Amino acid sequence: MDRNNFFVDSDKLTGEALERKHRIENDPSARTNHMEYLEGMERISSDVMEKVLAQRNSYDPKSYTDLDVKRALTQENCGIEEFKALLSPAALPYLEEMAQRAKYETSRHFGNTVYLFTPLYIANYCENYCIYCGFNCYNDIARKKLTMEEIEREMKVIADSGMEEILLLTGESHKMSDVAYIGEACKLAAKYFRNVGLEIYPVNSEDYRYLHECGADYVTVFQETYDSDKYETLHLMGHKRVFPYRFEAQERAILGGMRGVAFSALLGLADFRKDALASALHVYYLQRKYPYVEYSLSCPRLRPIVNNDRINPMDVHERQLCQVLCAYRIFLPYVGITVSSREQEHFRDGIVKIAATKISAGVSTGIGDHESKYHGTKKESAGDEQFEISDGRSFDEMYGAMAKEGLQPVLNDYIYV
Repeated sequence: MDRNNFFVDSDKLTGEALERKHRIENDPSARTNHMEYLEGMERISSDVMEKVLAQRNSYDPKSYTDLDVKRALTQENCGIEEFKALLSPAALPYLEEMAQRAKYETSRHFGNTVYLFTPLYIANYCENYCIYCGFNCYNDIARKKLTMEEIEREMKVIADSGMEEILLLTGESHKMSDVAYIGEACKLAAKYFRNVGLEIYPVNSEDYRYLHECGADYVTVFQETYDSDKYETLHLMGHKRVFPYRFEAQERAILGGMRGVAFSALLGLADFRKDALASALHVYYLQRKYPYVEYSLSCPRLRPIVNNDRINPMDVHERQLCQVLCAYRIFLPYVGITVSSREQEHFRDGIVKIAATKISAGVSTGIGDHESKYHGTKKESAGDEQFEISDGRSFDEMYGAMAKEGLQPVLNDYIYV
């Protein structure tokens, strides 16, 4: 993929900001070392990153054959080598067999259920320069941070629709969306929802502990890509640039008491087969280290962003995405799999019958959009979205669609005592 396709329009940047942007894009020496922690970043003692990267870097997808794939599909338990075969190009002709095996494992461990949730973006200020993301600090978009009153209005609208699980998201700005602000949002969410997730910038374990005490149940972190060299060229500035600190975010969240953690690479940034392998192994090794935690995976692909509609998933087509999801289910049968609104209706409706166990509904990636969306009006003060979605169905539409597919939509299965 040509990384120049990611760059945002610089027409509205002038003076010092434009000069700095050009310098960090074109001169690697102007950028900080992406493998070095910044001041204040917690270091934990863990060998998980070393294990994951060693497996990823030694993986050669083209080295696997039809025989390797057939052998993998006949094994009762799928190990790492079998998983590598199922992710390889040689496995694509066996997609039907993989789907049948994945469907069996999904039914065996999750029954006929599909979980519904919705994301709520509460701020889109960001201090990072990630060249593929609509929120990046050099992209000229409408910025907004919701007040607590606005957050509660959004939550009430969502809760009134019937939703019981919410995922709170912010841009990655410690200044504009600090931990105290996110904590207050968690407290509000706990009033309206039975399950509260966070997708925010990585923090230290003590901050995760505080957010858990405020009402957060689980944490989602996208590593984006596990190719550390590619990561350096995509994350040019900000805290997100520090590869190992981001990698260890889920483990710090576990140490902070979070009940669940979720993982993902953004498929299309680098070699998607290697990134899919690393994402699953990240779960695999942590699952063995912390067996009491709930784990989940997702497989989002690149989507166009504001000011750059040229961003596309490139070589990750629906067949390849289906292959990855089926391989995930076969390798990690007990792990939840989420399919996002980045994907089109037909794909989402199909994959939940095979491998996925969780799906979003009533989605808006803009800031402050839910109230206006549910009431049929558009707020001029709303903040711009992070990326374009493909499936904009409401909660009622999604609930009905899942039931029509013969599935049992689940809003919450936790009992609090």
